Amino acid sequence: MTDTTITLDPANVKKILVCQLRQIGDVMLSTPVAELLAKKFPDAQIHYFTEKKCVAVLENNPYISKIWALDKKELSNPIKEFAFYRKVARQGFDLMVGLQHLPRIRWISYLTDAPVKLSYHSSWINDIGYTHLTPAKDGYASESKAAILAPLGIEWDCTTPKLFLTDAERDAMSARMQEWGVTDEHKLITVDATHHDLGRKYPAKNYAKVISILAKKHPELRFVLLAGPGEEGIFAEILDDCDTPDAVIVPTPSLQLREVAACQERCVMHFGNCSAPRHMAVAVGTPTFVTLGSSSDAWRFPSDAHTTVNSDIDCRPCNKSTCPVGYTCLTGLDPEYVAGQLLKHLDVVTD
Repeated sequence: MTDTTITLDPANVKKILVCQLRQIGDVMLSTPVAELLAKKFPDAQIHYFTEKKCVAVLENNPYISKIWALDKKELSNPIKEFAFYRKVARQGFDLMVGLQHLPRIRWISYLTDAPVKLSYHSSWINDIGYTHLTPAKDGYASESKAAILAPLGIEWDCTTPKLFLTDAERDAMSARMQEWGVTDEHKLITVDATHHDLGRKYPAKNYAKVISILAKKHPELRFVLLAGPGEEGIFAEILDDCDTPDAVIVPTPSLQLREVAACQERCVMHFGNCSAPRHMAVAVGTPTFVTLGSSSDAWRFPSDAHTTVNSDIDCRPCNKSTCPVGYTCLTGLDPEYVAGQLLKHLDVVTD
């Protein structure tokens, strides 16, 4: 079915299921969908179907009533797996929203008896599980996801992704910052130099040079390094090439997801690659400055508080993970230029 308008009485919509399995950044970017649905259907419980690793960015969200966390390790055989999908699907939902076309979400769409099931046009095998389909929309990712709600008369209104911290999490971060020697005189910037995709990974040595330039011009700046599990080796790479190691904070142990958000909330900026922490910074109201390689600017929240920098090489953005010319869009992006642009942005967002 096409994206014809659906008339649903908000009073009769009691349960909604939103499906966004992965990745962490994409799940973060999907949170405006929950907020928009909650405003349209204030009496409804909103359930989320996602992977276990992504749960942290949804916890404590007032628009989400229940999270169904998919743990692939626990679903050790097809019978257990099917039983879990059926349990999720058969919760008496009045509305299902599929934000991704993945096999596990397809199972949910087949098994649920929700009378209204929304998604975007894809292939015939993905489409047959839904009652209403909208054309895929280009643009900022949250806007694209919210476009699936168009048959309900819901439009994205620049609602930001949101991550809701607790007072306890904020207090714990204050304590860690004291351990790091952070005082009221310091201004913090989180730095995420990691990425599994080389086409989106600005070289660590270039991050080190940018940090060195900024720290020499602004001694009050402190740079908190971020890394996911198994990525902590990036810390040594940056420190080895950094002329101002005293300005660099290496959390030990490294920050977990919600700790990253608690730290970012206290920062003047997030600086990094096109990955989940940039979206988490947006979600807690912190300005961002992102280096782009193969990816486009479509992942940037449309606000002056968030900006990107990239080389002018003709072949970018290609959105590819491999490169026949050695990722020159990133290796050729001059740290002096990046530092200058970051300083300009810092002036704008701290003015």
